[in-house]
Amino acid sequence: MDTDVIAHSPFVEFSLLLLLAALFGVAAKFLRQPLIVAFIALGILAGPAGMDMIFSPDKIHLMADMGIAILLFVVGLKLDLGLIRTTGWVALSTGLGQVIFTSLFGFLIALALDFSVMASLYIAIALTFSSTIIIVKLLSDKKEIDSLHGQIAVGFLIVQDIVVILVMIALSGMSQNTDDGLLKIIALMSLKAITLIVLTGLMMKFVWPRLTRFLASSQELLVLFAIAWAVAMAAGSELVGFSREVGAFLAGVSLASTHYREVISGRLTSIRDFFLLFFFVNLGAQLDFSLLGEQLWPALLLSLFVLIGNPLIVMVIMGLMGYRKRTGFLAGLTVAQISEFSLIFAALGISIGHINDDVLGLITLVGLVTIGLSTYMIIYSHPLFEKLSPLLDIFERKNPFREAQTRRNEERELDAIIFGLGRYGGNIARQLRKQNLNIIALDFDPQLIKRWQEEGVDTQYGDLEDPELAEQLPLKHTRFIISSVPMVHANIALLKTLQRAGFAGKTVLTAHRSEDAGILQANGADRVLMPFNDAAELIGEKISDLCKKPLTEN
Repeated sequence: MDTDVIAHSPFVEFSLLLLLAALFGVAAKFLRQPLIVAFIALGILAGPAGMDMIFSPDKIHLMADMGIAILLFVVGLKLDLGLIRTTGWVALSTGLGQVIFTSLFGFLIALALDFSVMASLYIAIALTFSSTIIIVKLLSDKKEIDSLHGQIAVGFLIVQDIVVILVMIALSGMSQNTDDGLLKIIALMSLKAITLIVLTGLMMKFVWPRLTRFLASSQELLVLFAIAWAVAMAAGSELVGFSREVGAFLAGVSLASTHYREVISGRLTSIRDFFLLFFFVNLGAQLDFSLLGEQLWPALLLSLFVLIGNPLIVMVIMGLMGYRKRTGFLAGLTVAQISEFSLIFAALGISIGHINDDVLGLITLVGLVTIGLSTYMIIYSHPLFEKLSPLLDIFERKNPFREAQTRRNEERELDAIIFGLGRYGGNIARQLRKQNLNIIALDFDPQLIKRWQEEGVDTQYGDLEDPELAEQLPLKHTRFIISSVPMVHANIALLKTLQRAGFAGKTVLTAHRSEDAGILQANGADRVLMPFNDAAELIGEKISDLCKKPLTEN
């Protein structure tokens, strides 16, 4: 294709990028590879390192920024403010602890690789920051953003974002070569941060409840307002010296207490995914392979440190704080890569004159390796944990009190243990309680657990795919295990856990397709519920009975 045509027509350029993105996506789906890796590969192919067919980088960057704003807005929108009070301390401690220890060990490794003190300092700091955007996207795709480890991970990723902002402020102050420049900047930024948080709180309490009720009569207007507010807060945050991510996140938090957050979140999902495509393409296109030079072996060593060392640091901190090894492991995997902020940070160091292009090339290569590999680690986190679990006991205290479940009497008889407290599982739990049956309900969403506890349901935190789940449950005298989660792989994992534990009761699982029901039955399920089919059959029977009666009796 004539590159002159593409260069003079942004519409043709974007059309070609979207077509290539669709083709790369199909190929990734066929090869069972994550879409994120496919879109980054597309960026590399379309960027200067490949076909050099991107002539509107500013427009693509703008689309990427929109995706970032909407993504972080949705995360804030789903955040339970009560959960912030319970996980805020661990997020702060883990985030700061990981930054400190990663910086320290990274600095020593860089020195051992014969980098200068200044270059080692930049490399060490660059290794501490993880990509909030990539991690949130992966956790959202896996439906784990509301889980305990997901909420903790989002918390310490936000802490990391704040730290990188403060570091960049410090560098800006150093570049001014004034004695009091840095102190003035820090004081001013602190004042701006307090103002931003107070503004968010005031809007939550006095403005949004009334305004959203007014806008709710038109879902289109409600969604438009949500996007406008997310982008406006992101822009405002950038104008006062913070990152767009922080502003968009606070915008979501400010609407999290309204009754319409689920509607807004649902409508924004597809829009978010479309715009984020350009973020990953832009990330791939910005990778400058000409700077890599002779940095291959140092980059591989530092990549191993990020991929293995960072998760270990998080696991140690969370283990000491009283969390189970599984929660620490799943949260730790989210820091097994460096961020796009790391590249921006290194570029700032070059502009100040602290480091050279070789250091930027090294950090770029570490970013490429760790983002690619950590994506697979997070996608396959549950199988990874199952294989490594016996080796991870040292990361769990004898009494992991942060996740301590109510110890059940082993002789206690239960009619049912229910997994999943969504609409379907919650209604099952409610109906069984009306029949005076003795039940326990489990979910991995702390917010749902809290809500059902307030209704009087005996609940506890639990995940279907946790191989150590049987140790937390009184299976010996339980008659039924009921899963309302229609995910085949999760239900198969539950069946394997129950089989290993020697569960003698009946298993009732859920599926949405007859093919999935057959797979579950082949793996040992006693009965498979199909909510849509079961509801249709019941309605059909009722309508049939009505049709057999004279109209006067109906």
